[in-house]
Amino acid sequence: MQAVTLRPEGPADCRAVEELTRDAFWNHHVPGCDEHYLTHILRDSPDFVPELDYVAVQDGQIVGSILYTRAKIVLDRGGEREVLCFGPLAVAPAFQGRGIGGQLIGRTASLARALGFSAILIFGDPDYYGRFGFVPAERFGIGTSRGVYIVSLQALELQPRALAGCAGYFEESRSFQTDPAEAAAFDAGFPPREKVSGLPSQKKFQQIIARTSPRHPAGQ
Repeated sequence: MQAVTLRPEGPADCRAVEELTRDAFWNHHVPGCDEHYLTHILRDSPDFVPELDYVAVQDGQIVGSILYTRAKIVLDRGGEREVLCFGPLAVAPAFQGRGIGGQLIGRTASLARALGFSAILIFGDPDYYGRFGFVPAERFGIGTSRGVYIVSLQALELQPRALAGCAGYFEESRSFQTDPAEAAAFDAGFPPREKVSGLPSQKKFQQIIARTSPRHPAGQ
């Protein structure tokens, strides 16, 4: 078995990446998933960063994928700070637990740093992303537009003190606001799969997103 190699995604990879993303997320967070549809539309988003669109390949098979978009922090003091957001980060189920996700994060974070980006913010499991240097965005005074801190909002500085003085709220690309009907229509082009509820991963997801606390910007 060959070692995993990382390379930029090419046009011929798109369908394979969407299929593995569907496999990776199906019934994981909710019954079914729409991450494969999100992957499909992000490539045409004005916020998409093609230089950071990477896949992991083993024995000629795509087994992992990561995509990035530009995002921003709306600062309490006024103005905005551009940051990056990645996702979906997907690894084929048969290849999970082998460090492929970490390799994709490490390679693309280094590339993002070299490109001059200052920080990455994502919504994800803190137990997982903490392994790669991510910390709660709350440490920098960064919450959500709903006026709360949420433990799933994680941040990684790519430059020293990149998020110092960046208290505010995180705003990801509008492309993440997918239309459920359009996502369902896209999914209809894939082999039918059963949607299952009540799985442990779904319960954990609900517990994570429920962990919030009020955010009070300075002076309020």
